[in-house]
Amino acid sequence: MPPEWPANPDFWGPDHFHNSGDSMQDQPPVLDGQSPVSDQTTVKQGTPISWREEIAATLALAWPLVLAQLAQFSLQITDVIMMGWLGREALAAGSLAAALLHPVVVFGIGALSAVSPMVAQAIGAKDYTSVRRSARQGIWVAFVISILIMILLYQSQHIYALGGQMPGLSAEAARYLNFAAIGVFPSLGFVALRSVVTAHSETRIILVTTIASFFVNFAGNYLLMFGKFGFPALGLAGAGISTSVVQTFVFIFLALYVVFKKSYRKYDLLARFWKPDWPRFFELFRIGIPIGLMVMVEVGLFAAAVFLMGWIGTDALAAHTVAVQLASLAFMVPLGLSQATTVRTGLAYGARCLEGIHRAGWVSVLISALFNSISCASFLLFPHFLVGLYLDPTVAANSVPFALAVSYLAYAGLFQLVDGLQATMAGALRGLSDTNVPMLIAIVGYWVCGLPISYFCGFILGWEGEGIWLGLASGLAITAASLTYRFVNRERLGLVKFSNRVVLEVPELS
Repeated sequence: MPPEWPANPDFWGPDHFHNSGDSMQDQPPVLDGQSPVSDQTTVKQGTPISWREEIAATLALAWPLVLAQLAQFSLQITDVIMMGWLGREALAAGSLAAALLHPVVVFGIGALSAVSPMVAQAIGAKDYTSVRRSARQGIWVAFVISILIMILLYQSQHIYALGGQMPGLSAEAARYLNFAAIGVFPSLGFVALRSVVTAHSETRIILVTTIASFFVNFAGNYLLMFGKFGFPALGLAGAGISTSVVQTFVFIFLALYVVFKKSYRKYDLLARFWKPDWPRFFELFRIGIPIGLMVMVEVGLFAAAVFLMGWIGTDALAAHTVAVQLASLAFMVPLGLSQATTVRTGLAYGARCLEGIHRAGWVSVLISALFNSISCASFLLFPHFLVGLYLDPTVAANSVPFALAVSYLAYAGLFQLVDGLQATMAGALRGLSDTNVPMLIAIVGYWVCGLPISYFCGFILGWEGEGIWLGLASGLAITAASLTYRFVNRERLGLVKFSNRVVLEVPELS
């Protein structure tokens, strides 16, 4: 008999995908196309999940993740603003620190993203042991990567010296990084635990935690950077301390949440935490490292674009910064949707539901296309208003960068359409544990195609900044098309290695 289906938001959780045959709790984990049941399994006939219900399920999972991404983005903006309050030297040193810290942390977060599809697949297969193994070894992986990142960050002043940076700025940036490095492990450990919570469709706790961290970080910066209420004025070092305190706070909070909440007790997530599980540990690395590299490749493309803009001049670089900020803000929606897509396809894959995989992927594309069409139209119809949020057009010195930023937004609008598609398709493929080939696709799309097109259009054809943005959009379009082709042909390419079609039983909603 199928389980009881409550008519509440939990309906859209992991049990939304289920096989109505025998329990698979004691079966091996579903990884790399392996399945806990044979292709000849007889599945009880039921009512297939509708497209409407898949849309509702995806939106219910995605919206807290989107808001959490926006809150995280706001936290970064707040840090930059408060560094600016210290003065231009502090802001420059903070930018120097971010240039080293951001790429390596993004790599770590990308690598830990492997926990999400592995946990989702295990939940879809009702393999509780595998959920515990993936979560526990995810924290192990977070610890190992954190040690490597911390070693790098503690050598930051030597790295800046090799790069020819000014000694004063380098020393100030190093002070910030020496304290911020302490928070790297809690930050990555939070990502590992967040993957478990997200796979259970409990995304609101992530939203609440992220919003709380925003306010705690703001308060910590205010107290420690500027020496308020008896605290010492530590400048950038205070910002580093505040960052580490916040990251430690959210990690401990989420760890206590998954340990003590009743619905997670069946997993014993941190039981025998000290015991190594090398097969799962290296499996996480095998799936996660390509994700981390793929994210770094994209981050690196935009870093290279900054250098290209710098060759054109200060006005072009300032205009590019505004356009990137607006595009990045809009990207938070497809980014959160991509995380939800990974969970939805992972759950369907674990439950051996071909139709669930199909609908989870294409529903996310539909939602992303709808939002990105709106953001594209906004960039095309209201560029002066949007740029005016960053640059005052009445100031004579802003006239040139203002006009350039308006022209860049036309390309950024087209950029939105393809960027959303590549994000959702990458998320869908991660749900199938397909990470190696997408990484190669990203390298080719961004660096072999996108960057040369940017250089050719910007400097050979003389289109300057507009040509650089056209190259960025072209690289993303090539990547998006290639990832879409791979998802469409997932069965023919062997990404889905089972042939039976599980039919899902859906309750009547009251």
